[in-house]
Amino acid sequence: MTIRLGINPLTWTNDDLPSLGGDTPLETCLTEGREAGFSGFELGQKFPRTPDALSKVLGDHDLSLVSGWYSSRLLERSPEEEIEAVKDHLNLLKQCGAKVMVFCEVSHCIHGDQSRPVSRRPTLGEDDWARLTEGLNVVGDYLKEQGVHMAYHHHLGTVVESQADVERLMDSTRDSVGLLLDFGHLVGAGGDPLATAKRYASRIKHVHCKDMRFPVLNELRNRDKSFLDGVLDGLFTVPGDGNIDFLPALNVLRESDYQGWLVVEAEQDPKVADPLTYARLGYRNLHALAEQVGFTIGN
Repeated sequence: MTIRLGINPLTWTNDDLPSLGGDTPLETCLTEGREAGFSGFELGQKFPRTPDALSKVLGDHDLSLVSGWYSSRLLERSPEEEIEAVKDHLNLLKQCGAKVMVFCEVSHCIHGDQSRPVSRRPTLGEDDWARLTEGLNVVGDYLKEQGVHMAYHHHLGTVVESQADVERLMDSTRDSVGLLLDFGHLVGAGGDPLATAKRYASRIKHVHCKDMRFPVLNELRNRDKSFLDGVLDGLFTVPGDGNIDFLPALNVLRESDYQGWLVVEAEQDPKVADPLTYARLGYRNLHALAEQVGFTIGN
């Protein structure tokens, strides 16, 4: 039951809100992430997008490629069109050694729009649910055949956000559609990471350990704010610095022989939350949590 600890570059530079860390070089992200102790990075917009260049920049820092976000539009195009669209990204992940793809349906999403409150996130009717799940099955089968497992990312402000959404998605798809368990996004949507881990342990292919400050979440809901406003207000932080209890669900994952990555993903304003300080804190806290439940931590 060996896991590895990775980090997302959102700690340093934010793809959804480029004003946050927009001038931070990739070199700084990688140097500080490795210094903090992490052995891998997820992709961000500043990373090279050819296998040779990406392998070199990560190798120069003794880092592995964890995964990379893919924006799916299965509600707007056919599964066959989606497969064509995903091929370059899939090849990049495959050639650089990643085993999972962070996969999120972004049709109608609002998480990147600071003018729209999270309360106005899109929902699906019966026909759209059928279209989405059928498309995910086709694309999931294809990705699995290629050696990279889909890890579907439920996300605030998207069509799959709530506990009910996650359960419907999982219960309506085949095993080739894996799940990314994101603690912060699930708790932020009123969901239960422990119940999700118990029910879908065998299909959880990737884990984001995003902590959340509950007073900021309450303020976001009470004042009907946007996702990006929440980020600016300090909604998210590294494990152990917020209010989420990670141990119960992590223990279920350990008992189910989860052997993937545990990833720190905590978008904050780098001018308020010094990235290296929080990367070190996130690594130390997540390492302690993983050890506490009995994971073996690899390099």
